Amino acid sequence: MISEFRSRFRSRFRFRHLWLGVVGVSLVVLVVLEGLNAPLPPMAAATMVSGVLCLAAFAVPERLFTRYTIGAAAVSCVLTVVEAQLSQRPPNTPGMVELGVLLLLITRAVRRRGPLRAAGPAAGTALAAVVLPLRIDVWDNNLLNLIAVLAVCAVPFMVMVGLCLRLYDTLREREREAIRQGQRLEHARELHDFVAHHVTAIVAQTKAARFTAAAGHTQSPEDLDRMLAQIERAGSQALGSMRAMVSSLRDHTTASATTRPTGDPAGLRGLRDLTEEFSEVGPPAELTLAPELADRPLPPGVITTVHRVVQESLTNVRKHATGVGRVEVRIGVRPDDPKRLEVSVVDDGQGGASPAAERSVEGGGYGLVGLAERVEKVNGRITAGPRDGGGWHVVAVLPLGKADKANTVDSADAATLGEAAPKVTSSG
Repeated sequence: MISEFRSRFRSRFRFRHLWLGVVGVSLVVLVVLEGLNAPLPPMAAATMVSGVLCLAAFAVPERLFTRYTIGAAAVSCVLTVVEAQLSQRPPNTPGMVELGVLLLLITRAVRRRGPLRAAGPAAGTALAAVVLPLRIDVWDNNLLNLIAVLAVCAVPFMVMVGLCLRLYDTLREREREAIRQGQRLEHARELHDFVAHHVTAIVAQTKAARFTAAAGHTQSPEDLDRMLAQIERAGSQALGSMRAMVSSLRDHTTASATTRPTGDPAGLRGLRDLTEEFSEVGPPAELTLAPELADRPLPPGVITTVHRVVQESLTNVRKHATGVGRVEVRIGVRPDDPKRLEVSVVDDGQGGASPAAERSVEGGGYGLVGLAERVEKVNGRITAGPRDGGGWHVVAVLPLGKADKANTVDSADAATLGEAAPKVTSSG
């Protein structure tokens, strides 16, 4: 794959340079032919040199552009002033290729430079382009009309083209930055969702083992083996998630693998394994899944979001809640809106997770933010907060239709993610 990409890139690179070379040689030939139209050999040579300098100024790198452009414009103006004083001048063309390149230099200066830095090159090339027709032999009304058209129409038009291209470059760069920001957010959510859940399980099991040892309770070899096996399994799952994440970053063809829902790929039934795994090292978690949703085909983005909501909610219970005796996970169709799915995770802990807990070192405070972004991508909404009777609840409402933006993250979606992140609504 990498070698194929490199070969394609090299072939395109070579074709582009070959095409630019052909165009450059053709323009140089035209400059030479126009120079031969001059009546005197020194005048012909000077016309060729001036035209080639303008072409070189248009092709130089950005760091040399201002210097070369001002130099080329100065040479062109001097040549025009000198030829205007001679009795013998070119009878047909004053150098139309040079004139066209001077106008393009105005556009490039306005496009690539700020207003102050573009003033010098743009003004110099504009002056050179306007007076260049004075090199021709016959001075009549047509010549004056040509100069007027260049000054009133051509130069302002090239300035406007440069401004439009500058605006286009700015918008394109903003779009690219928004896409990069969206990708960073997506990778941050995936890293949090895949790894934090398993690492939290390792931390919780390790704390339980230390608490038991500190209390002076002697654990049997079977209990130790079972606890170490759980830690080993959680570590292996975290390592596997990290490998999948690294693979998706190194190879774009595997990027979709990180957005698949965990558990059973057939649908929501994989949540059973998630709640059972949580119950092994924490308070019992009861899953209630509406029968009509067990085998119902749902959009992949909705399935992924449901898994992430349940997973992150259980992880937060494990990290932050105290005195939890039971966790209820309910997934069903909203009675008042059959076209929407409701995901509810409720615990009966003592009080709710405090904002300080959400921002703790272990929590990081990004879990609910990532959930809000995921839910927003599928046109849903999420509510999280302490309950009146104690504990914490997370409720997400998702569409059951085909409106699935989470599975088709294109540039528009990434731009939306980069511009604004949805907020979590807290309720008492």
